[in-house]
Amino acid sequence: MYFDSHAHYDSRQFDSDREELLAALPELGVEGVVDPGCDGESSRLALRIAEEHGFVYAAVGWHPQEWESWTAESLGEIRALAAHPKAVAIGEIGLDYYWDREHRELQEEMLCAQLALALELDMPVIIHDRDAHADCLRITLEYPGLRGVYHCFSGSAQMARQLLDAGWYLGFDGPITYKNARRNLEALAECPLGRILIETDSPYLTPEPNRGRRNDSSQLRYVVRRIAEVKGLTEEAVAAATAENARRLFNI
Repeated sequence: MYFDSHAHYDSRQFDSDREELLAALPELGVEGVVDPGCDGESSRLALRIAEEHGFVYAAVGWHPQEWESWTAESLGEIRALAAHPKAVAIGEIGLDYYWDREHRELQEEMLCAQLALALELDMPVIIHDRDAHADCLRITLEYPGLRGVYHCFSGSAQMARQLLDAGWYLGFDGPITYKNARRNLEALAECPLGRILIETDSPYLTPEPNRGRRNDSSQLRYVVRRIAEVKGLTEEAVAAATAENARRLFNI
């Protein structure tokens, strides 16, 4: 049984068949899904999906790419949404310098406010870090009581060791199956099985051999297969351990 710790079923790419797809996932071996919001609207939709499907949970938060919609009221909105019984984390939050380097200060302000809220509420966080490794690492390590996962980890093996020493989990998804995955695999090799979460980031980052198509949680088996190869374990052992890791981190 697989636990997809990061899948955006609130995405418009699932509007045509969302209910049919989600209804089929348990029969395909998917026992759990966390759907992270990216702003107020998507966080509310993630919670609505979680209400309608027992095996789906939601995270609520403001993604760094959504800086334009961040207002003085946004943190209070996240706080209110986080009180929902199916909300299990604050996320997806972080820094993204790939799409936007101009608003670094605002991104950092958003991130720090949400990290402080997570500590106050005693909730884990889901970190988005794209081309911002040094700043993300610096900021998150300033909150030593924080727990969470670096989603779609793309940092170095050294960064992985620093985060693991601080108690973080690392999320791995489709890119570890790609031909240019050397850096991802080096980080994966550093990560003990007890700190790995598996993800799809659906509808994005579809693993080989289906790269280029819309992703969904049924594709987790390819991620698990690659981790099993790297770790010298059975796919069953990887699936079971990563599901337990997700339940532990998100208190499910």
